Amino acid sequence: MKSLKEEFLEMLSDYQGILHKVSLIYFKNNADREENIQEIIYQLWKSYPGLKNKNSIGSWIYAVSINTSIARLKKQSRIEYTDKIPEIPDRADFVRRIELDESLQSLLDAIHRLDEINRSVILLYLEEKSYDEIAEIIGISKSNVGVRINRIKEILRKNLKK
Repeated sequence: MKSLKEEFLEMLSDYQGILHKVSLIYFKNNADREENIQEIIYQLWKSYPGLKNKNSIGSWIYAVSINTSIARLKKQSRIEYTDKIPEIPDRADFVRRIELDESLQSLLDAIHRLDEINRSVILLYLEEKSYDEIAEIIGISKSNVGVRINRIKEILRKNLKK
């Protein structure tokens, strides 16, 4: 029989892609993404022993990841800087950006301009989650999911034409 730690690490290995996708949607630079992933893992570990329905583990991981990312963004937005120091791009990050398909980068930029909830909705939609699953993870009604998706698509279309 596996220990709780072994079980958690196996689950984390199986679903680590979710953490990376959510962080990519919410954070633009590697350092912020990596810090966010660490925070998500911490939050998952804290709540893992109390997880009752292990059949919907993917939905649970999405919910924890999204909520942790939004909380982190809100915490960062409360910090006020008096002097703006330009960010020096990480060379590896710069190379990765060049390697990214331009259309994918344009889409990511457009998604980054959405508010937190809409980013979550479009991420889950792009992951081909059902409206029911999206509603459950985000905590909104199924009909609201449909309305939001249509509005988000229109916003993205407009932003991508620019």
